[in-house]
Amino acid sequence: MEDITQELCSSIHPFNPLVSTFVQISLMLVIAHIFNLIFKPLGQPGPISQMLAGLVLSPSFLSQINKIRSFFIQDLSAFYYRVFAFISRILFMFLIGLEMDTAYLRTNMDLAATIASGGLLVSFVFGIILTYISRFVLDIKDNTPAFSITITILLANSASPVVMRLIDELKFNTSELGRLASTTSLINEVGCIIYYSSFVTVLSSKNFANAIYSIILTALLIIINMYLAKWFARWNKDSKYVSNAQVLFLLVLVVSLAFSIEVLGYNSTITGFLLGVFFPRDGKTTRTLFKKLAYSIHNFVLPIYFGYMGFQFDIRDLLKHYQNILLVLLLLFSCIASRMIGTLFVCHRLKIPRIKAVLLAFVLNLKGNFELILIDVEAGRSAVSPIIASILRRNENYFAHRNTSVESLDPESEFRILSCAYEPRHASGQLVLSASFGSSISPYLMHLVELPKRRRKAKLLYNQLEDGGQYSDEEDYGGNDVLEINEAVDSFTAQTRIRISQVKIVNTFANMYEDVCNAAEDFRVTIIFLPFHKHQRIDQRLENSKEGYRTTNQKILRHAPCSVGVLVHKNQTGFQLPVAGNNSHENVVQHAAMLFFGGADDREALALSKRIGKNSNINLTVIRFLYAAKKEEESSPSSQSSSASSPMVGEPSRKVRVLRSLSRNHEIEIAKDNVFFEEFRLRYVTSGEVGLIERYVNNGIETLQVLREIMDSIEFSLFIVGKGSYGGSVMTTGLSDWEECPELGPVGDLLASSDLDIKSSVLIIQQHRQYTNNSNEDSVQG
Repeated sequence: MEDITQELCSSIHPFNPLVSTFVQISLMLVIAHIFNLIFKPLGQPGPISQMLAGLVLSPSFLSQINKIRSFFIQDLSAFYYRVFAFISRILFMFLIGLEMDTAYLRTNMDLAATIASGGLLVSFVFGIILTYISRFVLDIKDNTPAFSITITILLANSASPVVMRLIDELKFNTSELGRLASTTSLINEVGCIIYYSSFVTVLSSKNFANAIYSIILTALLIIINMYLAKWFARWNKDSKYVSNAQVLFLLVLVVSLAFSIEVLGYNSTITGFLLGVFFPRDGKTTRTLFKKLAYSIHNFVLPIYFGYMGFQFDIRDLLKHYQNILLVLLLLFSCIASRMIGTLFVCHRLKIPRIKAVLLAFVLNLKGNFELILIDVEAGRSAVSPIIASILRRNENYFAHRNTSVESLDPESEFRILSCAYEPRHASGQLVLSASFGSSISPYLMHLVELPKRRRKAKLLYNQLEDGGQYSDEEDYGGNDVLEINEAVDSFTAQTRIRISQVKIVNTFANMYEDVCNAAEDFRVTIIFLPFHKHQRIDQRLENSKEGYRTTNQKILRHAPCSVGVLVHKNQTGFQLPVAGNNSHENVVQHAAMLFFGGADDREALALSKRIGKNSNINLTVIRFLYAAKKEEESSPSSQSSSASSPMVGEPSRKVRVLRSLSRNHEIEIAKDNVFFEEFRLRYVTSGEVGLIERYVNNGIETLQVLREIMDSIEFSLFIVGKGSYGGSVMTTGLSDWEECPELGPVGDLLASSDLDIKSSVLIIQQHRQYTNNSNEDSVQG
């Protein structure tokens, strides 16, 4: 018995393959972090560091040492890695499906499919040529069709997980070109998988039957997931999220189906993506899946996945014969050449700028998971990613976010907004405002939570941190406000069918504005909407909330990288959700007024009103205030101001130049106002979409009288007005004598004040300026 035990022990490997796999993963993450510290300042994305870390541990380098090789490279280690890579691929594609902007996909499907088709067709031609060359070099005689298809897919395919991860690392995922590249790569990969699956299907009747089974099973699980999502949400009605066991059950179903399809002989990448796309787009279950999957996949699963890609590359196999080197170089050249030719030609026909076309061509050259299924050789990926990063870094200004004001934005284009809320009552007001812009909106709702004082000096564990240094969505941060906001979002989505992307920020009030401004840049939003620091009580009076709300708003107004709107929401008497009533034939129409005095902020407010006026449940009226004494001022001699100058020469001449400069700037602003307003009048007023009222006033007192008359005659639920940061207007003179909140501007402060006591909500707009000066900063300080 003792001899048998000794023999059994001697046959067991001294290291457990599972243990060695975990050790290898840990070392890979550490080395990747070191590489990232080196390459990130150079503009290189995370996947580069992760693949290099895998390459360091691969047989090409450290694993050439016998002891290291015997520890890392074992029979079962490869199996564990392949299982991990399979699960990683399926979960990531499922997450991609969940995050997919289906509205953008539908709108740009034709454009993305055309670009993908151009590269695919040219790649197929190169693939056929390369097949004959490879057969001659490698002396391949058997199974020629399968070899030809493999070569063709290697050239034509674009790995959407790699593309999306790279674009996300480069902070490029919210740009128009970044989303187009992601969509095109996804269509490209789906096309290649369908092409490969079709070849497998026609090989035998059994394969054809397996294809039918795969389609039926996928459709069946899509239906089951729809019921499970609703059931789990009802089960956890009083909780913020569904339970971990329920999330695990859903993910096991997804992975099990993918595994079954792989057993049937087909690639399951499309399956994971379709399960995500057709999963319910809103609700507690989907929100929980985002929370559980996004952080773990992006920060742990994908780095290991990319590291394994680098680990698989063995340079020794490449150097065994010179034919291998020639073939890999030829394959690399064919990949880049075919994609460049096809993509550039199609982009030229579509009149896409050359630099964007070149970037698209390189992005679509990224290879990944599907190629690993076909072959065990990695070539070309590490050469392409640095090129993409270099192009973006060298042309940073060209690809920078430019839609930072509503005035410069096409009224028919996508409208990206970031709405902020400190409390649930703020969230309800921001959601009501979002609904007024219609279906062309891409809204983000950011919950701003003050970091509790007891946590400010505590050292938090890694599982308490989110990407970018923010705190995780734990019970301590946000409390029941999180549950109330989630329920408000679910109710809003059910009524309007508008999908809200939720974000949570936990920080001190002193630093919270930095997170908001950074998020606005990352999301490439056009405007940030902030809640007013006062709220309406039950007796309909306004009451101050936390002082931190106001100071944070003031800092965002000073530092925002785009336009900003402050919403004074009267939740009881003001603007309500602009949707149809309970009776589908009866709409609840609300009246909104835009007050136009002139200036950049008022033009921005008018541009925003264009989008609100398109809502069939909102009746918009523009009230333009004109200076009554304008003609008398224009007829007065312009030289009178200079004739009374001091006899001194130097100082008066400088003052005259300053006055003339200010006068020219004022005239330019007036000209811009007239042109912009005339275009608005011809397009919207003459067609009857928007009402117009013009009133002539001389000062702020007359302006106040006109406002009282209008509010007595028409019951408006929303007033929209520009802040008027610079100088102000003669027509508002005197309104700021008792100003309480300078950050709202003279008219906005008047409408929000308790003295006027209006029941309407008020939206104050500040247009983004490319350069801010000290006067602007001073004007918003309270």
